[in-house]
Amino acid sequence: MGAGVVGVTTAWQLAQAGFGVTVVEQEPAAALQTSFANGGQISVSHATPWANPSTPLKALKWLGQEDAPLLFRWRRLFGLDGEHTVDQALWRWSMQFLRECSATRADANLVQMVRLGLYSRQVLGEVRAATGIQYHHLTRGIMHFYTDRAEFASAIAPTERMQQLGCDRRVIDVAEAIVLEPALAAVQDKLVGATFTALDESGDARRFTQALVQDAKRMGVQFLFNHKILHLIANGQHVQGVEVQEVAEPNHAPTPAPKRLTADAYVLALGSYSPLLAKPLGVQLPIYPAKGYSATYQVLDAARAPYVSLIDDEFKLVYSRLGDQLRVAGTAEFNGFDRALNPVRCQALTRRVVEVFGDAVDTREANFWTGLRPMTPSNVPIIGRATNRHGRIDNLYLNTGHGTLGWTHSNGSAKALRDIILGQMPEVNFDFVGLD
Repeated sequence: MGAGVVGVTTAWQLAQAGFGVTVVEQEPAAALQTSFANGGQISVSHATPWANPSTPLKALKWLGQEDAPLLFRWRRLFGLDGEHTVDQALWRWSMQFLRECSATRADANLVQMVRLGLYSRQVLGEVRAATGIQYHHLTRGIMHFYTDRAEFASAIAPTERMQQLGCDRRVIDVAEAIVLEPALAAVQDKLVGATFTALDESGDARRFTQALVQDAKRMGVQFLFNHKILHLIANGQHVQGVEVQEVAEPNHAPTPAPKRLTADAYVLALGSYSPLLAKPLGVQLPIYPAKGYSATYQVLDAARAPYVSLIDDEFKLVYSRLGDQLRVAGTAEFNGFDRALNPVRCQALTRRVVEVFGDAVDTREANFWTGLRPMTPSNVPIIGRATNRHGRIDNLYLNTGHGTLGWTHSNGSAKALRDIILGQMPEVNFDFVGLD
């Protein structure tokens, strides 16, 4: 259930293992929602959880700033959004998020994300070698750059911790940063330092996912696009089917009748929408949608636009070169399932791009986009077998809650879940859910 990058990679891995697989997706094609125009990074080095000791104070400083990197819509929390209803899901999620901000929890979550990221980057290489998929991928590494001394200082400890866990992220000075990415020379006087992870990558998640669909079809995977999932049908701790309804074409009547699909096992990979489907079965998933923004600009001067994928930690933005375009993405807005573009936040993206790269890209014809990232309070995704208060549901599997790192963690999550369904121990040391 779900044809984003997580769902499609899972289907491909299961087909590789010999399963017959059907993928159900409401959209007319794969990767048209959260995977459509994300930041384009395979970033093991971007594993510092949003929930860490410094975040609550930053969030308070950002209150009232419409272009803040992290924006909570407090009107939803206090029932002042016009409907006078309190967003209970956001309240619960926010309280859980605050608990995860302790140093101990933040470190434990960082460990989980680095382990999964390293494994997933390896599996992506395997998939690329097996399929020959082209998706504007670059293997030039990822650089975090800093224009604020306090932000740079706070990056040292996580960098050293990641090194201990096997991630090749290292601290570099401004001179080396300019050598590695000459496009930063224009802001050389503003830089205070950087970190660099040579083995991290970048590439277009949508292109990858849609190409993998074609490879999966050749292995016999069926894709039911334009099919809305209504609900799961369960008897006790066993899923008996999933009720779906074909999305009617505009101006066509009557609406097609719902139908039931049955299988031996079911994988829930619906991102932010996963909790809505799981809740009637008593499965509580601590996932809330975080609206992220991106802008795609045409490159005008190739020499002054970056090839190394960049992370602008102070502004919580990432920059990735995708062919002759530059993708800029980031920020998080907690405002339910709203996907409307906010002009203020769009302008903030362009303003920072101009500050860093000047007129190297065409900012007049930017393509803006928003997507709902499925955020857990810990930033750690939920992978494994579904459970409720009665115990394990014997044939429902979860691969969801990847937040800002869905593209980074997708391939490793998919292969690990394949092993779980096969009854094998996954190759990565990770806190999977619902296992013995």
